[in-house]
Amino acid sequence: MSGQQLPVLAVGLRHSAQLTVEARHTVPEVDQSWPGFQDMPPVLATAMMVAFIEQTCIMGLRPFLAPEQHTVGIHIDVGHVAATPIGMTVTAEVELVELTGRSLLFKVSCHDESGLIGEGAHRRAIIDVARFMQRLQEKSARPQ
Repeated sequence: MSGQQLPVLAVGLRHSAQLTVEARHTVPEVDQSWPGFQDMPPVLATAMMVAFIEQTCIMGLRPFLAPEQHTVGIHIDVGHVAATPIGMTVTAEVELVELTGRSLLFKVSCHDESGLIGEGAHRRAIIDVARFMQRLQEKSARPQ
């Protein structure tokens, strides 16, 4: 780590971000190889809402982590309660509510212009990227 002092990560950290829903964020576009999705309505996919929540947490945490650190999602418990069509803006809001060692618990919510579309909890873990990649490489090298 460089000599630069990082701000102290603490419970209460809040971060928000906005996303305008495009066709690529909708259920039929999630994965062309999944035929069950192809005839679904073109609304924000739950998977994309979850990814947006994760992205919002990642960006909120970035100023508090050393360059060799990242966070990975380890648990998500989020309800998706309303559909959002293409063209609407979704706002994700995250708040760090628990910090235990390297484990971070966030209260999360998403709203579009009509109101709440999803809320719940998301847990992330702080990792050392080099150690994480070493373990991943070792796992990949194991005989199947």
